[in-house]
Amino acid sequence: MSKQTILGRVTQLAKANINALLDQAEDPQKMLDQLIRDYANNISEAEQAVATTIGNLRMLEADHQEDVDAAAEWGAKALAASRKADGLRAAGSAAEADRFDGLAKVALGRQMQSEKEAGVAAPVIAAQTEVVGRLKAGLASMKDKLTELQAKRDELVARARTAQAQNSMLDAVKDVDVLDPASDLHRFEEKVRREEAMALGRQELAASSLDAQFESLEELGRDSEIEARLAALKAGTA
Repeated sequence: MSKQTILGRVTQLAKANINALLDQAEDPQKMLDQLIRDYANNISEAEQAVATTIGNLRMLEADHQEDVDAAAEWGAKALAASRKADGLRAAGSAAEADRFDGLAKVALGRQMQSEKEAGVAAPVIAAQTEVVGRLKAGLASMKDKLTELQAKRDELVARARTAQAQNSMLDAVKDVDVLDPASDLHRFEEKVRREEAMALGRQELAASSLDAQFESLEELGRDSEIEARLAALKAGTA
């Protein structure tokens, strides 16, 4: 896996919009669970990749430092050899002086090679340092995003449980409404009222029948009185 690919994946995951993903999900809780698993796996892979990149950078830095130190050391050796040659030449030992000047040249050549290698490594180290910084920041963002995902998941589960409890309560209330004993009492009361009305009706009918009987008796008495008066009239005229 290349460093650019690692950086791209870390940046993409760190910028993921959780809310937008949830809006598109048919089952947000399952999606969050899957996202958490994916993020955890990606973070683990990213950590290994970042660790490898950091390790490579530290090796480059160590090699660069060795080149810098080597350049300084060869420079010191060249200076020492040159001074030795100057001293020998002043003492009349030209051949020996030339030998030390030759050593000074060799040391200078080694110094230049070390400086060249250090110069080539410097921009590479700078670029790698920037990449490592971005990888660390992306990795930190991924870990923050994972924490956010876990919090969202816990919040969603709690809300789902609350909604389920509320729905269960509403279902129970609905069942109570359907089986409300007050409705049975109302029907029973209506039945009693009908029976009471029937009794009143029968009483009224019975009273009407009794009045009719008394009226018949009154008419019978009237007729008898009429007959008696007629008889008296006839008796008076006889």
